[in-house]
Amino acid sequence: MKMKPYQKIAALAAVFSLGLVGSIYAEDKHDHGDHDGHDHGKHAKKIAGPNGGRVLTGVEPHLEFFLTKDRKVKITAVDDDGKAVELGEQSVTVTGGSRSNPTRLTFTKDGNSLISDKAFPEGKMLPVIVQIKAKPDAKSVVERFVLNLSDCPGCKYLEYACTCDH
Repeated sequence: MKMKPYQKIAALAAVFSLGLVGSIYAEDKHDHGDHDGHDHGKHAKKIAGPNGGRVLTGVEPHLEFFLTKDRKVKITAVDDDGKAVELGEQSVTVTGGSRSNPTRLTFTKDGNSLISDKAFPEGKMLPVIVQIKAKPDAKSVVERFVLNLSDCPGCKYLEYACTCDH
């Protein structure tokens, strides 16, 4: 059966829409970060941060994103083994929560970490965009993920910080 031009366009639009919806709502199972110098078939094992948060690997040193009990976001610089290291000149902005009314968090230094100025919005499955500048004049690195606050069935961390392959 031959497709008419409008049917081809509709089919292509449907395929594109499914891919777009999947990329927006599905949590990425691993951080891609910098793709130079590694085998795409073998991604590094996920590591946990010193506080039990998600390690963002798109910057050096890596940064741990951790949601505290009072729902503030704590950012800690970590090495490749997940151990806390000295913060440099990093600046971080986090946007998350409801897509129609997102909350924007800014950070101040608290010891050897950065802590958000206000609490993250309520909810268990919230989109997060983290913008990181290694230095004031550097280009921003953007990390996106879903803040899934459910317990992981395979490890001791919450789903957003999960290190297992369940």
